[in-house]
Amino acid sequence: MKVLILGSGVVGVTSAWYLAQAGHQVTVVDRQSDVALETSFANAGQVSPGYSCPWAGPGVPLKAVKWLLQDLSPLRINPLADANLYGWMMKLLLNCNEQSYQQNKGRMLRLAEYSRDNLRSLRDELSLNYEHRTQGTLQVFRQHKQLIAVQNDIKALEQSNVNYQLLDTAGCINYEPALADVEHKLVGGLRLPDDETGDCYKFTKELAKKCQEIGVTFLFNHAIEKLVVDNKKIVAVQTDHGELTADSYVMALGSYSPLLLKPLGIKLPVYPVKGYSLTVPIIESSLAPTSTVMDETYKVAVTRFDNSIRVGGTAELTGFNTDLPVSRQANVDFVLKDLFAGAGDMSQANYWTGLRPMTPDGTPIIGRTDIENLFVNTGHGTLGWTMATGSAKYLSDIMSEKTPDISTEGLGIERYQS
Repeated sequence: MKVLILGSGVVGVTSAWYLAQAGHQVTVVDRQSDVALETSFANAGQVSPGYSCPWAGPGVPLKAVKWLLQDLSPLRINPLADANLYGWMMKLLLNCNEQSYQQNKGRMLRLAEYSRDNLRSLRDELSLNYEHRTQGTLQVFRQHKQLIAVQNDIKALEQSNVNYQLLDTAGCINYEPALADVEHKLVGGLRLPDDETGDCYKFTKELAKKCQEIGVTFLFNHAIEKLVVDNKKIVAVQTDHGELTADSYVMALGSYSPLLLKPLGIKLPVYPVKGYSLTVPIIESSLAPTSTVMDETYKVAVTRFDNSIRVGGTAELTGFNTDLPVSRQANVDFVLKDLFAGAGDMSQANYWTGLRPMTPDGTPIIGRTDIENLFVNTGHGTLGWTMATGSAKYLSDIMSEKTPDISTEGLGIERYQS
């Protein structure tokens, strides 16, 4: 079967790998000049199944109001961003209850754990080098009320048999010695020992090379304009270089997927959530983290690479705006300076922003659509790399008419159609 994948981020490239491995003839098309140049380029560097949880949960609306009023707010909302914002937010609010939270987190954990296992197998099989570390994630708390609130997450972790450690301040410093200088700022933490870290961009580049070696074709600098439909089937994809045809098509364009699907009558509840990151070279290794530290108060993650530190986080609901205002750079600046002062050379800081494709319930949308030869793989939010390999293998099995390794419950678009 000839398969055309729209999008060459980490989700599109992993989809290409597994579909090619299943024996399909695969082509990947993207408007950029290479793979992983948008949302996958400079994310926080986490592969974090244990940290897979939906935004929507009990008490979140009140928390959101407090965040908006907070200095260095982790959340910003532009009420004039676009017409789709309010409908998406309403769907999110409907999931802000205990039953939906536990159900959604369970779905996300199921996919994320499966994805991590696939990533490990892929790394070993292909000898991929992307500065990975397997030392877990440490979520640190600055307030005692955060230790109480984390019990909801622990309940879901236990139900999904995810390893965790609830730590006091001394326990946090045991795993991240550089935190000793800020011991007075912390009250404890939650460690997820099975989480991993690494450079998503390097991973995607490495895997794309392996894809090419087994026959996958990449068409870059091709702007996708529309999907051509006839009799409930895609017959072509119109690009600025002409039409491309295949037997089946995979929509993996992240936040931009709904724009191409809407004319087809497919309403994909995926909204672009803007995030920021900075990358700095390490100048004092002993002051840097050993893995990933997630600051729960500011919703910012600090991740150690071989010779640099990646700091990523914050969330803005502001449509497709990709500006980099200095005021928002301050969020990621602050957490690095506050927790790991002196570790990185801020004079060489590289800032970046990307649009993370988020669903209202946190779970991505993977699988078939009402159009017989059109499939989707998007909506991974802040967990695109965490869920990429599992989502891709799951999609490949569905397209190859094989029984997936994990339950299909709640992973398809039908949950929004009922």
